[in-house]
Amino acid sequence: MRRHLYLIAGCLSLALGAAGILLPLLPTVPFMILAAFCFARSSPRLEAKLLDHRQFGPHIRRWRERGAISRRGKKAALAAFAFSIVMALIFSPFPWFLAPIAAALVGGSWIWTRPEG
Repeated sequence: MRRHLYLIAGCLSLALGAAGILLPLLPTVPFMILAAFCFARSSPRLEAKLLDHRQFGPHIRRWRERGAISRRGKKAALAAFAFSIVMALIFSPFPWFLAPIAAALVGGSWIWTRPEG
């Protein structure tokens, strides 16, 4: 039963990561890392496919080995946070625009403190 739940969670993470390729505010790599985590516990074949993927494999391996995020990845994440803040300031009334600012401060600080690989 647990294996099936991990498989479902992995597939959902993979789908969200795929959607993130097209949607600028949805992160792709973190969902792929989560999918690899879930597939490691449910489907070694799907995990191997992710680890061998030309785009996502290096990011997943770097995260697993050192907890590292590339400088380019950090800059992309921070740019997405900045975009989210601008959109919230434009389209959200007070106090709702404060939520993306808080998320960006917390998430951005955490991302920036990760080692680079």
